[in-house]
This record gives sequence, C-alpha cells and structure tokens, in this order.
Amino acid sequence: MYSIGEFAAFGRVSPRMLRHYDAIGLLKPAQIHEPSGYRGYGSWQLPDLYLIAELRELGVGLPAIDRVFASADRDAALRSVLAERRAELIVAVRADTCRLERIDRHLTEGDSPMIRPIDYSAQEELTVYAAHGFALGGGPEQITETISQLIPPLDEALETAGRPLIEPGIFWYVPAEGTDDTEVHISYVAESEPVPGEGYEIVHLPAVETMARLRHHGDMTGISESWAALMTGVVADGYEMIGPCREVYVHAPGHEPGDDWITELQVPVRSARHS
Repeated sequence: MYSIGEFAAFGRVSPRMLRHYDAIGLLKPAQIHEPSGYRGYGSWQLPDLYLIAELRELGVGLPAIDRVFASADRDAALRSVLAERRAELIVAVRADTCRLERIDRHLTEGDSPMIRPIDYSAQEELTVYAAHGFALGGGPEQITETISQLIPPLDEALETAGRPLIEPGIFWYVPAEGTDDTEVHISYVAESEPVPGEGYEIVHLPAVETMARLRHHGDMTGISESWAALMTGVVADGYEMIGPCREVYVHAPGHEPGDDWITELQVPVRSARHS
C-alpha cells in the first residue's frame, strides 16, 4: 500500500489533487487509516491514476473523465470522450490559425486598418419574423452561443406555422439597459401580409435614411475585424452611429458558416455635423 505522497509521485500529480479526486468520487483511496485519516492507495489503482493524468494532459475535463469511469463500457466511453476532445481541438486550432493570419495582416499593414468599401444608402422599412434572447456579458462568444440557441426553435416555429423562411436572415443587437448583457434578435423577412403565430414575433424594422454597409466575405472568423473596419471607416468619413447594428446574411446557405458566405454589416448613421 502506498501513502498519498508516494502515489501522487507515481502519477505525476499533487497530493492536493488526489484529495480533490477523492472528494468528487473520481478516485478514492483503497484504505483510510483511522483515526489518523491517512490515505492508502493500492498498486492496482495506478492504471486509473495514469489514465486520469493522461486525459487531463489532453485537456479533458473532470466531468468527462467521470463519465469514462462510471461507464459499464469504459473503452467505448473513452473513445467517445476522446472524439469530443479532438473535435474541440480542431475548432480551437482553426480559430488560432485565423488569429495568426490576422496578426500577420496587422504586422504587414502596420497601424492602418484594411481599406474596405463602405456604402451609404437608404434602407426601407422591413417586416420580419423574429425571436430574441440575452447574451450574458455581451461578448462575441456569448452572442454566438445565444444565436445558436435561438435559430432552431425559430425555424421550427415558422415551419410549424406554415411560414416560409425567406432570406436574408437579419440579426440585430441592442445593449440591455442597466446590465452588461446584449439583447440578441434574429429574424427572417416576412411576407407582405405577415401572419402571427406561436414561437415568433412580428417586428417592423424602421426605415433608415442613411445606412452604412460593409460586406464581410467568408465564415464568422474575422468578423470583428470587419466590424472594426466599418466603424473606423464611418468615423473617418464624417459620420456617427445612431442606431442598433445589423447583420444581414446576403448569402448564407445552411446554418454552418462557410467560405462562400456573404454577410452585410449595417449601422444607421448621420453626419457628425448634426450632433
């Protein structure tokens, strides 16, 4: 029988971490000596400790590791957990690759933002079928997660009501008053005679005298860069923003962003001289 210090050394973990594994029921000692409370571990427990250590090294969370240990088919559960972690790493690598490309562009171009054409034109009133939710904290990741939660039930509600999903999708964002959250609205264009139904609301987006527009090509990686280019350009052109920003999905087949997507970024503006 090994002491907690010896067992921790064999597994390349700390005694504190072994106590935590014990507390959450992941890896309990083989013996606890009373009344001292000293923990003893058996050599047969080493494979479990090595598996925990390896999975932690791979970035697998403790709840997922617990699923492996609790499963009647540990091998199948382990393969499932590793497949999930692999998918997470692929997404992370893609995101980091995009960040590297953006850093390289900034290093190449210096402090000047990429010059992109901004169109200033009127926007007519639109009637849409919409749903909304709140992105807690208002950050880009929270907004993306909120959108992913809103889209399926809105699609289902419109299909159940017999309403067509008319493109383009139009999303807009409003700061939630008195909080750091963002109110996220997603919508599809309604027919000329909109029909009420459950699971969606009819919203009339007002006409805008001058809408600044910039097109973002590709998936959503780098869209913050496009937003920065729009906002910077608006200010440089002598305008100020006066309303909620919109994203109009001009070409967005399916719900998985791809290289062929075209998203028009919009913000209502007026001449800064009027302020």
